[in-house]
Amino acid sequence: MDDLASSLASSLLKKLGSLVYQELYLAWGVQSDLHKLESTISILKIVLLDAEDKQANNPMLSIWLGRLKNILYVAEDVVDELEYEALRKQAITTYGSAMAKVCHFFCSFMALSSRLKLAHKIKDIRERLDEINADKVQFNLTERHEEVHVNPLREKTHSFIDPSTVFGRDGDKEEIKKSLMHPNPTRNLNIIAIVGLGGMGKTTLAKVVYNDESVVKHFQLRMWVCVPENFNVTRLVKDILKSAGGSVDKNSSNEDTLQTSLRELLKDKRFLLVLDDVWNENRNKWTELRDLLNGGSHGSVIVVTTRSHRVSSVLDPVYTHSVE
Repeated sequence: MDDLASSLASSLLKKLGSLVYQELYLAWGVQSDLHKLESTISILKIVLLDAEDKQANNPMLSIWLGRLKNILYVAEDVVDELEYEALRKQAITTYGSAMAKVCHFFCSFMALSSRLKLAHKIKDIRERLDEINADKVQFNLTERHEEVHVNPLREKTHSFIDPSTVFGRDGDKEEIKKSLMHPNPTRNLNIIAIVGLGGMGKTTLAKVVYNDESVVKHFQLRMWVCVPENFNVTRLVKDILKSAGGSVDKNSSNEDTLQTSLRELLKDKRFLLVLDDVWNENRNKWTELRDLLNGGSHGSVIVVTTRSHRVSSVLDPVYTHSVE
């Protein structure tokens, strides 16, 4: 069966967003190019469902999808090369002999030509994808987002933590605190992203920062919300209001009333909002939420914890902290 372009794009984005290989991308000097590649594929992906539905009646659109699939296959091959290198490096580190490790150390310096070839391949892929992206305007495609699978057993988080149970995070905490206490002066509302794989301690780190004495004193209002997978702005506004101690009718769905309550709550206050365990990549929904939260005092900050670099890029943070 012929692969769908949307499925290929999803698979490739999952690989590009994996933190397992971020260190390798950085070591090979291709991290910036791969992030740009990821961004272009993300832009294309939101019109692919519509394109696939319409291609049967539009031969030119079918050809366009074919071009896209061909280059996505090439991109996948390049990423697979990097995955293989990551596994090889891990195997040498874990099981290799001392001689093998020494050989690997010197071979790393000899791999410059391979890195240059790889960088050239990625640049070529990016240029071809940019052309394909530019060509899509002629088809008048509609943006459509895939339905998110909701896990009903997903555990909610809370802001409480016993400081005596946390070890070895002082450096991480101070880096994030620096961005919290000295945000970008050109922005009224700053966003900080904490990115890492599941179980790496993103939520714990956010809790440590959230409950730090100097942070508590710095912000007039602090709120903690565990973001559901089925991201809904109205529901999120309710959760933010409840976290701030406001009274919210659980049956209320009047968006104007809820949004007015949120604006009144935040008005003239420097606030800290932690949005924990974020998965949603819908830029429009995040823009809507950010606009609602923009009424606080200068220096207000949103801290987002997420497993996905794509989520982080959509949020346009002033600082991204990777947890490893």
